[in-house]
Amino acid sequence: MSTSRHAGPPRRQRGVSLIEQIMVLAIIAVLLGIATPPLRQLLGRNALRVAQTDFIAALHYARETAVMSGQRTLFCPTVDGSRCSESTQWESGWLLARDGDGDDQPDGRPLHVGNGYGDKLIVRSSSGRQLVRFRPDGTAGGSNITLLFCQPSSAKDALTVVVSNAGRVRGAPANAAQIASCAQLN
Repeated sequence: MSTSRHAGPPRRQRGVSLIEQIMVLAIIAVLLGIATPPLRQLLGRNALRVAQTDFIAALHYARETAVMSGQRTLFCPTVDGSRCSESTQWESGWLLARDGDGDDQPDGRPLHVGNGYGDKLIVRSSSGRQLVRFRPDGTAGGSNITLLFCQPSSAKDALTVVVSNAGRVRGAPANAAQIASCAQLN
């Protein structure tokens, strides 16, 4: 007769079966599938707001630099980080520099260079106005300039930054015409 080491009823195995593990993974996959599109939209809208805020801060800094130094200051798109480009496309980056000789190019090294956004965002300025020139009195002569910020995948969340002739800088949501313009850029 054999004797058992454990007296009493057999103990039940503890653990998780393979089927239970597969069910948990399936539930997690479904929840991720449901949450991913709204999360992607949220991150895209956040990127637009961050870019808009960066531009507003840089424009305020450019205006302040012009007033404090008594010299004309440029805020313009750039491709190489050292010269202003003659484009209305700002995705590659922007620079802030003094322009004492009035040639719409930096005098020496730029004061600040902003990184571009690559394929993540589309940033365009008003046609015919590629840059902002702040004068020593804080004004930005010429016509008003509007910078339009769009997501490549969605035009409905577009934002703008407007610089008036008086040098006032403000951000706003895009209007219907600007949203339509963003949709054409996508």
